[in-house]
Amino acid sequence: MRREGEPQKRGEQLRRHILFTAKEVFLETGYERASMDTVAVRARTSKRSLYAHFESKDKLFLAVLDLVRELYLGKLGTPGAYAGDPAEAVALFCGRFQQLTVWEPQARTCRLSIAEAERLPASGKAYFDAMFATTYERLSAYLAERYAMDHRDGAALAEDLLARTVLPRLMRTLLGAEEPNRRDPDEAALAEDVDLDAIRRVVSAALPG
Repeated sequence: MRREGEPQKRGEQLRRHILFTAKEVFLETGYERASMDTVAVRARTSKRSLYAHFESKDKLFLAVLDLVRELYLGKLGTPGAYAGDPAEAVALFCGRFQQLTVWEPQARTCRLSIAEAERLPASGKAYFDAMFATTYERLSAYLAERYAMDHRDGAALAEDLLARTVLPRLMRTLLGAEEPNRRDPDEAALAEDVDLDAIRRVVSAALPG
């Protein structure tokens, strides 16, 4: 029976509604304090409907990380979409990655995944794949194509560039040494949220002449 006030959602629509709700619950309360009951109430659906889609809190959490990956990759795009000039495209891609990773909800998701990584190793791997592995792959493929590199050289350069342009600020943010960005990471505000000139200098020095 549909509970009072439950939205008229079925199938995939209901599943995604639950995932977006669960994402907010996990971020607000942390994994341990989050409960399936809370998610059901906040999603305005029955526990029976919730468990029909996700048989445990662990599986719900991993599905939320899949959703995070989908949303994040849609916002990040690929290097070639940022500019025609390869050096500028790489710089803007690195800048966009930094902007997205230091956004407060994303930083909280990263902390949450780290906190659960020992108990639920799949969560740490899922978050790494979502936020880092695919980003490295996209940049590596672009570098290899544009600069006629083999795959290993492109991967090494991509890892070096992201380590130098993104990870220092991300680590400061995760450890509380720097405040996260609390406004929506709009690509139009990239130059306001990120020191693009500093990133351009790193990229210019690292790319093949």
